[in-house]
Amino acid sequence: MSILEFDNVNKGFGDGAERSEILKGIDLKIENGEFVAILGFSGTGKSTLINLMAGLETPDTGSVTFKGKTIDGPSPERGLVFQSYSLMPWLTVAGNIELAINAVHTGKSKSERKALIDKYIGMVGLSHATHRRPAELSGGMRQRVAVARALAMNPEMLLLDEPLSALDALTRANLQDEIEQIWEQDRKTVVLITNDVDEAILLADRIIPLNPDGTLGDEFKVSIPRPRDRTAMNHDAQFKKLRAEVTKYLMDVGIAAKIEDSRVLPDVTPIHGAPKAYAKAAVSPIEDRYLQYSQLCKVYPTPKGPLTVVENFELNLKQGEFVSLIGHSGCGKSTVLTMTAGLNEISSGAIKLDGRHVEGADPERAVVFQSPSLFPWLTAKENVAIGVDRVYPKATQPERQDVVEYYLERVGLADAMDKPASELSNGMRQRVGIARAFALSPKLLLLDEPFGMLDSLTRWELQEVLMEVWSRTKVTAVCVTHDVDEAILLADRVVMMTNGPRATIGKIMDVTLPRPRTRKALLEHSDYYAYREELLSFLEEYEHGARPKKKEAA
Repeated sequence: MSILEFDNVNKGFGDGAERSEILKGIDLKIENGEFVAILGFSGTGKSTLINLMAGLETPDTGSVTFKGKTIDGPSPERGLVFQSYSLMPWLTVAGNIELAINAVHTGKSKSERKALIDKYIGMVGLSHATHRRPAELSGGMRQRVAVARALAMNPEMLLLDEPLSALDALTRANLQDEIEQIWEQDRKTVVLITNDVDEAILLADRIIPLNPDGTLGDEFKVSIPRPRDRTAMNHDAQFKKLRAEVTKYLMDVGIAAKIEDSRVLPDVTPIHGAPKAYAKAAVSPIEDRYLQYSQLCKVYPTPKGPLTVVENFELNLKQGEFVSLIGHSGCGKSTVLTMTAGLNEISSGAIKLDGRHVEGADPERAVVFQSPSLFPWLTAKENVAIGVDRVYPKATQPERQDVVEYYLERVGLADAMDKPASELSNGMRQRVGIARAFALSPKLLLLDEPFGMLDSLTRWELQEVLMEVWSRTKVTAVCVTHDVDEAILLADRVVMMTNGPRATIGKIMDVTLPRPRTRKALLEHSDYYAYREELLSFLEEYEHGARPKKKEAA
């Protein structure tokens, strides 16, 4: 029996030439007790779709009904959890839940309402934090409060609008497990908006893609038995098949190549003498030890005494090698990267690049951060040109301009290079950051979770852009990530770090998958899931604070 139904729904925003049609001809039935995941790229209208379900928007044409009646506004019978927590900062965890309890359960006694508050706080594992305020909670804990508050309304349907997308991978995995356990208790109808294929498969009975043109795509049934264990699913043939099918569908409908080959890179040499971007990397006399980490340590002073964050980090990189650093939040990955960039002082030990000690920042070590830090009033072209003008002092202005435009074209910004950074989406701004880094023709490329702020599907696209541009330069690269699939896709070796403090190298995995690599090709390779299992097992071992074992040789 359908509890919610869309009948030929269309929805757009704006007027005249500015009008944008977001959803087109949506026909959808959600069954009572079903868990449905709506999966799609950013900007496809997923949030608009769930806002129509919640009654926060009304369709332009067509109808949206709940239990046979037209939805004409918000209602406690449809509980909504947003991506942002929207908690009352002056109230405790209990106080935030109490708001929902008092709004819905007006006929219950004070003691009954108190029992309900305790019940829902316990349901999301926050009994120990009942009297804390939001400022005292982590991002994951704040999102648990938002989930508990929605559940406290005792809705017949729970609407989850990308509730976990802003969280780190470990916190996200833990909350996914809690959401499934909560759903199993009373089988409320749940609609989850997500951009994460694994999350959709782990939680849903049915996955429905939302196409970039605002139409619903081919739906996928998820018949994997519950409860579903993410580590065990890595061995499940049904999971692998479904994951490959959903991924292929999304990439086919959503990722169009935007790379042009019209521009030729000029034959100019940067000030630091790195190899030309389009040519094979020059052979260094210390090619096998091009980047050297020797007994690297980082210690911070604290009121309670020195805190050792990274201890005895020892690693050699070959010239042209791509290495991924992976580990749980707080394991010192970014600390190693910022010391390599010269942005963070080394406490002891040493870092050498091409035989010279790393001392201070230098454009020969280009960094792409999670947030690209562009000048918002400058265009994409002007943001890239700032670095290019510095590292190509002997090039003519037209030659420098060609370098800038070449890399902006390579990252798919040929049509947007003259737009101010303030008008670009997050994904487009990160493309500018990637173009800027490669345009410096660096000896070393450092990437600090460069796609961490982007939705999963935009991340796929930019990973492939990064791989395409890197394949032309073969620049030595180190990428910090918490994403297992990203680490495998990008790297020649994956360096796994133990938990901090005193984080160090726990294990090193060689990735011998053929290049050039694409996500679709990886999913079809027989060794891919073995690599994935090795990484997942390591992360699972250190999930609860395991201490480092003796590390393998670098």
